Amino acid sequence: MKTERGLSAAPDESLKRRMAKKPGKRPQAIRDRAARTATVMATPSAVAAAPQKGPGFVQSLLNTPKFFREVRAEARKITWTSRSETWITSVMVGIMVVLAAGFFAVVNGVLNFAITLILKLATGG
Repeated sequence: MKTERGLSAAPDESLKRRMAKKPGKRPQAIRDRAARTATVMATPSAVAAAPQKGPGFVQSLLNTPKFFREVRAEARKITWTSRSETWITSVMVGIMVVLAAGFFAVVNGVLNFAITLILKLATGG
């Protein structure tokens, strides 16, 4: 019997070759990789970074002004668009909405005409 490459091989060998599992796809290989990954992830620094109990209610209230100061500092870093850029973008969106509405209206009309014609022909009149 000939294989895809034209070499003769016994039917059992060809079947075994095609049915052979790829290395690394075996359940044991998957378990081994998972164990190695778990070992690497369980380093002392990862264990030390385990979630701690959060601050108490009173501490949260005391940190509120600091939180809002940080929010204001981050908001200052934002690059806002100018009024003209916002206006131009809004006009472009409006134009695209009108074009899409027109397109779908034309498609709806064509389909309506075609279906009406088919139904008239099917009913004979």
